[in-house]
Amino acid sequence: MKLDETTITQAIAWEYFNKFTSCLNLDVALVGAGPSGMTAAWILARKGFHVAVFERNLAIGGGMWGGGMTWNVIVVQEQSRQLAEEIGLPLKEYTPGYYTVDAVAATTTLASKATLSGAHIFNCLGVEDLVLRQVDNQLRVTGIVINSSPVQIAGFHVDPLVINCRYLVECSGHELNVLSTLVRKNDITLATPSGTLEGEKSMWADRAETDTLENTREVFPGLYVAGMAANACFGSYRMGPVFGGMLLSGQKVAQELAERLS
Repeated sequence: MKLDETTITQAIAWEYFNKFTSCLNLDVALVGAGPSGMTAAWILARKGFHVAVFERNLAIGGGMWGGGMTWNVIVVQEQSRQLAEEIGLPLKEYTPGYYTVDAVAATTTLASKATLSGAHIFNCLGVEDLVLRQVDNQLRVTGIVINSSPVQIAGFHVDPLVINCRYLVECSGHELNVLSTLVRKNDITLATPSGTLEGEKSMWADRAETDTLENTREVFPGLYVAGMAANACFGSYRMGPVFGGMLLSGQKVAQELAERLS
């Protein structure tokens, strides 16, 4: 068969256009294709909900790709072993209660699970703002404002587009890009002790892993936090290259949203 470059271009353009326009109205939009975001996307998609993940980087996986200090192995603990096995992560017991996983295998397995279950992952798309509306006399998040991340990096003045969603989950990690924008641009109060972002504390893996699950919740009407974003929002610690809490956080937010959406 002789290849035609125009046909190749048409195939990419039409398929991407169809995928993108099918996601203009979502049940759940997730910001950040790290472990918590992809876990939540997988669980929600296999339950039949319309889900998409928006990742500003070219590569998905968040901090999981690099393992610890670019040594691409991660650790999950006993509490998350059952979920990790359900996902299909190739666990190796290092010592009782501690399991290692190849970071590349973990990332690609999660991405495969999510996308093959029906979730869409859009890389190179950054979320630069939110859509707010009054719903039942309450201000809530009803959508995201997206732009090409190469455009954002270049600093070009190019207007963004909008995706509507019933719920939004920020799982962008340490930086809390979405919530930071929400707080900076609007006179609002978050469901945190101070009413605003508490900020991330230093390393304490045991506390951080416990707090990650507790802090995974709705922080503003229509907006949830999960993963490391949850700890940065509510003022808890970082945990480093142990990822069990990230997986369990994705599971928790997916289960709560599935109940609300149903």
